[in-house]
Amino acid sequence: MLFTGLNFLFFWMTWTTLVLSHSPLRVELFGTLAIRLVFYLAPSVFFFLFDTILPYAASSVKAQGHIALPSGHKRRKISRKEVKIIGWSLFNILLSIVVQGAAEFTLTTLLRRRSLIKVAVRLPYPWGITTDIVRGFILREILNYSIHRFVLHNERLGITRLHETWYHGLRAPWPLTAHYDHPLCYLLWKFLPLYVPAALFRFHMITYMVFLGLVSLEETWTHSGYSTVPLGFVLGGMARRTEMHVISGGDGNYGAWGILDWLGGSTADENDTIEEDVRAELADLDIDAKIRKAVQEAKNHMGDSVEKERVKTRRRVNGNS
Repeated sequence: MLFTGLNFLFFWMTWTTLVLSHSPLRVELFGTLAIRLVFYLAPSVFFFLFDTILPYAASSVKAQGHIALPSGHKRRKISRKEVKIIGWSLFNILLSIVVQGAAEFTLTTLLRRRSLIKVAVRLPYPWGITTDIVRGFILREILNYSIHRFVLHNERLGITRLHETWYHGLRAPWPLTAHYDHPLCYLLWKFLPLYVPAALFRFHMITYMVFLGLVSLEETWTHSGYSTVPLGFVLGGMARRTEMHVISGGDGNYGAWGILDWLGGSTADENDTIEEDVRAELADLDIDAKIRKAVQEAKNHMGDSVEKERVKTRRRVNGNS
């Protein structure tokens, strides 16, 4: 308890010093960049190097096999196309931060209004953080699904061709492709659904960093291409739907969670439902087998205990006689 209190005190002092010694805009932009580096770029680069240096090992844990490797084959070779994809992904991340900074600068400096993200010394309460993150994810999913389906995959709009040429030029998702798309499509599809909820509910910067960190981890795992991911019920289904969306050429699975696709009848696979995710996760857990094993171990333990007592009883009887 004391250790936790000291940690909190140290964090509060560090945060207070940071806020008081830098402008709110600088805190927001550098905080956003730091979260992207730690929770998206670092793990994605690690996975990319693993896929590139050990392609045979990586392909064995890929849901789509060697097709989901960056090069598309098991040779340790990266072409200019993969370098281009990585370059545009990094550019889009920096572009989103620049746009975020421009929006905040225009609002606070030119229009003399309050910032969209609240940068203050006072820390938010845990319940407030949780509430904001939950409704932030809900609004993000609605925006993500709507823009992705009705804008980026609307044949009557010219932007559709850009999205299909860029993002759907991928064979399958692989590390560092979560942010690959034409910059205009990227801002509409990735940046706005993330930043609009934070601005609308005016997240505290701490809340926004937690929200951004969770989104970054989601993007990392859903585009990793691996067959096994943490929180299989949640991220496993999201990763599978992302793969199906890319492989099918955008024929369904426009949302990350799959709920809106199920309600809107836009799943890429008729078996791709939340129910299937639960069944798959239960199959992986193999609960029945584990229960049977536990019961058998309990029986064996009880049997051994009874047998030991019988042996002790015989020894007492023999000793007395």
